[in-house]
Amino acid sequence: MLDFMDYIQQAFYHSSRWNIDNSYSGLNATAQSILEFPIPKGLRLNVSSLGTPHFSSSYTISLAGTSAGPVTGQLSYLYSSLPLTVPSRSSTIPLSAIVRGYRHLRPLRAPDNPRDWEVWHRGRRVDERDTLLYGRIFLPTSRLEALWLRRTTPTQMLQVRGVSDASLPNGGSLLGVVHNDHGKYSTEYLFSSDSALLGARTLYNVGHDPRQKQDDSSEELMPTRAGTTAASTAPPSLFSMGVEVYYGLLNKSGGMSTGLRFTTLPAYLAFPYTMTLTLNPLMGNLSSTYAVKAGKYLALSSRFDFNFYSYESGVLVGCELWRLRKRAPLERINDAVKTSETPPSATMEDFVNPAMDKAAEEEQAGGGLLRSLGHGFPSQAPADEDVVGVLKARVDQDWKIGLLWEGRFKELLCSVGASLDLKRREKIFAGVGLEVQYSN
Repeated sequence: MLDFMDYIQQAFYHSSRWNIDNSYSGLNATAQSILEFPIPKGLRLNVSSLGTPHFSSSYTISLAGTSAGPVTGQLSYLYSSLPLTVPSRSSTIPLSAIVRGYRHLRPLRAPDNPRDWEVWHRGRRVDERDTLLYGRIFLPTSRLEALWLRRTTPTQMLQVRGVSDASLPNGGSLLGVVHNDHGKYSTEYLFSSDSALLGARTLYNVGHDPRQKQDDSSEELMPTRAGTTAASTAPPSLFSMGVEVYYGLLNKSGGMSTGLRFTTLPAYLAFPYTMTLTLNPLMGNLSSTYAVKAGKYLALSSRFDFNFYSYESGVLVGCELWRLRKRAPLERINDAVKTSETPPSATMEDFVNPAMDKAAEEEQAGGGLLRSLGHGFPSQAPADEDVVGVLKARVDQDWKIGLLWEGRFKELLCSVGASLDLKRREKIFAGVGLEVQYSN
């Protein structure tokens, strides 16, 4: 589950119209959301607030018994020049916005016209670029982390991250990244003060170019920053390929990796799925993932890793299951009793059968399972007011199991998880934790 500050950062990306999925760094995001979910350790309490649309704060205390001490804490502050009007109360935040589940990728869109970003007043440009500032301090170690984001153009975003910690070489590090998203392709250029590392990434999407206007009956209108609309086609799938190279000037070493991704889009009328293949030729590592939305409430994923040099391999499988609260039969009976509309011979089946009959009618009409699971991604997620929680599980070839439940309890957002190692009979439970979040 995302913490409150990560949730606000996601809102900044969305409000500034930045596509975080169109990048090489997010190539495996779908499978990672299902297989690599973090499991809390010990007890963690988080209290946050979105005081104004421009400013938010968060305070965290942890009882985990780490190397930093039995009790640790965090103080976080965030400022956004772009007003962020999103649900901030923990009782109203949609679970689909903070639970890292199956990632539904949207069709590519063309970048905004630079003229749409211009604001003129009395012959002078007065528009400003969206900026985000974020800082976090860890107690009692006094470790400091900072983030600066700035949308410079419709196709570019600058990012600078810094860490100050006495335990790190040179007392800290600095990372700068230039992101460019042109719709059809994206590039990233980065520099890190650690070993004077230089790197470059690129992702190319095969097929439809969203920057080219086409006259097609399947075109749909999408809103732009200026409030106008732009036409874009709706392909059923997306195939992407990318590469990453990096080199350390100080340690004289480098590396590279390449990857492929195939994913379905909303126009695809069957089960949504995503496949990826990544290769690091210098290290000999090959990794393939497969994730599928098997139902409205169920997603499955697997990953296979292999090394050409050592012949070592690994398998990891996982799933997520959304659980809803059952309310229809009893609530309908109670409502009928209160209004004295229940016939004397009515039974529980009389209230359940209408829904079954409706499903049967849809099946006969040609809808059926594919109709309920495959037409657009809004139907793939249950209504947030009906969600009780999400159960996640994973297991690898060494019988190391991870379990996590994320959901809402009263006014709180809760995460309960456990790590198990079935091969260690003397200590099967490797860790158990509870995380509670409250925000207003």
